[in-house]
Amino acid sequence: MYILLLSIHGLIRGHDLELGRDPDTGGQTIYVVDLARALAERDDVDRVDVVTRRIVDAAVSGDYAEVVEPLSDKACILRIDAGPEEYIAKEQLWNHLDGFMDNLVATLNKGGRMPDLVHSHYADAGYVGVRLSSLLGVPLIHTGHSLGRDKRQRLLSAGLSDEEINTTYNMDRRVDAEEEVLASADLVIASTNNEIDEQYGLYDYYQPKRMVVIPPGTDLSRFRPPSPDDPPIAFADEIKRFLKDPEKPLVLALSRADRRKNIQTLLRAYGESKDLQETANLLIIAGNRDDIQDLESGPQSVLTELLFAIDTYDLYGYVAMPKHHEQDEVPQIYRLAAASGGVFVNPALTEPFGLTLLEAAASGLPLVATENGGPVDIIGNCENGILVDPLDRAAIAQALLKLLTNAKEYRSMRENGIVKTRERYSWQAHAERYMNRAKPLSKRHEPVPVEPKRKKRYRDRALFTDIDQSLLGDPQGVQEFAALMRENRKCATFGIATGRRLDSALAELREQGIPRPDVLITSLGTEIHYAPRLNRDEYWNEHIDYLWRPAAVRRALSELPGLEPQPRKEQTRFKVSYVYDPQHAPCLEDISSLLRSQDVTANLFYSFGQYLDIIPSRASKGQALRYVAQRWGIPLEHILVAGGSGTDEDMMRGNTLAVVVENRHGEELSQLEDLDRIYFAGRPYALGIIEAINHYDFLGSCTLPVEQSGD
Repeated sequence: MYILLLSIHGLIRGHDLELGRDPDTGGQTIYVVDLARALAERDDVDRVDVVTRRIVDAAVSGDYAEVVEPLSDKACILRIDAGPEEYIAKEQLWNHLDGFMDNLVATLNKGGRMPDLVHSHYADAGYVGVRLSSLLGVPLIHTGHSLGRDKRQRLLSAGLSDEEINTTYNMDRRVDAEEEVLASADLVIASTNNEIDEQYGLYDYYQPKRMVVIPPGTDLSRFRPPSPDDPPIAFADEIKRFLKDPEKPLVLALSRADRRKNIQTLLRAYGESKDLQETANLLIIAGNRDDIQDLESGPQSVLTELLFAIDTYDLYGYVAMPKHHEQDEVPQIYRLAAASGGVFVNPALTEPFGLTLLEAAASGLPLVATENGGPVDIIGNCENGILVDPLDRAAIAQALLKLLTNAKEYRSMRENGIVKTRERYSWQAHAERYMNRAKPLSKRHEPVPVEPKRKKRYRDRALFTDIDQSLLGDPQGVQEFAALMRENRKCATFGIATGRRLDSALAELREQGIPRPDVLITSLGTEIHYAPRLNRDEYWNEHIDYLWRPAAVRRALSELPGLEPQPRKEQTRFKVSYVYDPQHAPCLEDISSLLRSQDVTANLFYSFGQYLDIIPSRASKGQALRYVAQRWGIPLEHILVAGGSGTDEDMMRGNTLAVVVENRHGEELSQLEDLDRIYFAGRPYALGIIEAINHYDFLGSCTLPVEQSGD
């Protein structure tokens, strides 16, 4: 198998991972890199690519600008351009994900082999993964790592408003993407049962039958107990300068400086317990910093609060909080704490999994950890620690003292952790379970056929336009457009992408004197026909039939006010259409949520202020267009799409050239104004398309195929 792992948002490289640099550089980056290496070790895997965004930014390492970085003989990191060159947080990536997808497909086409499996990590990768797996006809696996609905609840509890949350975190788009990927994924891999029950359970598309717990592994070659033969650990000198009595056991906390990691409560628990201070020192590893004032507001606030607490409780000489550590020093830090007879503590408000717990346990440290999330499974499986309420300072201090002062229990939990992490949490065991689940998925999918190039069909570029409110509306403009298409038929493929049925579209084009298109995408992307005989693409219909339940759509919406079924002639096998009255009908978000609650997987399109169409999740004008481009080998950068209503939006996002023509429904596409490669014409209908053709010099820069140039 060739497996593609999508992890778009983080700074990822094969060495010296910058964990804790910001909220996007957490344990999931280790997870993805280690998973790739573990899968690539197997005989039943030919190749593994970790796909992430390429970053060219003087503020970060030049490593992230390398297009390809080997991880092993069969694994590499593949970096794809998308959006600005500089590093930006994942919340700012949403408008660039369609371009990421299109650039990735172009790269895969150049490579000559398509993946057999796509595995997306996190919500933004899920957005891309849904579209990529659909386009290629391959299975999709998803791992969420953290989930938007759960995060929204925690932020609301912290006092933020819905508006603040959405503005800061783009939470609506994230949750929509998570719902979409849960509806589409063949398999969702979770790290713990708690993650499935408590976090995925918040979603409308919660489908536990498609979910499986496969805990992450830990690199047992790096994380091991201390040995008498080990050389002196250099990092010991770094922390000795903080401590009055450096020979005491170390209570080790290691995480990024994030309020959700709750290090502040741990420090207060330590400061309020004289017994704990006399028994052990506290070592806090909270990312790297030169000057706290130069950090982003989140980590700056956390670290400042920690320093204030050290002063308030007068913990000078008892707490070490070094400013720097290298990623390669982390295993040494665990062994240093274990050699001292110390304990590892994770007091996070909630911990989706807790990779540091496995690393610490494999290194010989008993655990004290939050009772919220993944530690429940880890400590339950390994019997190597104590679960605590992360907000109960007295309970945290009591649990730490219990382990530090009871030698028999300490030894038992230490040995349990060392032995059982090797039994249950190796990457080899993870890869074995992963492949046992992944292999059968391919039987449910059929890869997209690639059509052999034909002399007449393949041209240098293609133009696709909607009919209503885009092409039609000005008779003179239609005549000029029709003449332009006839003059350039050898150069440019002409396509229609419309919400109309095929018969209606053909009749209208004939009446207007518009030449017959080479491709007709009709009924909102649910039908594709090819000239000259208008052959229907049967594969496409089979492809979009996946999870489509039109009877369930009609049943779910039958009693809603403000929805009137459109005439029978407007309904098709793959399109359920209504006239929508915004004064009486529920909002589109509520209709979508209702369908999800009925396990209906579908796309909703609202257009012209009155029409609501519901079609299969794998269908849309944009998906059909990309399918045709992929099947025929037309670069998206050589396709100009024209539209004027909301149903045209996904054709325009990404790498296609696009024009929004001037008409009274253009406001449905106003959110695209800031995107590159989208031209807002000053003229209406066909004249606006001609304006865009001139703006892009779309036909003037056309190159005739060699085999046609002598015709």
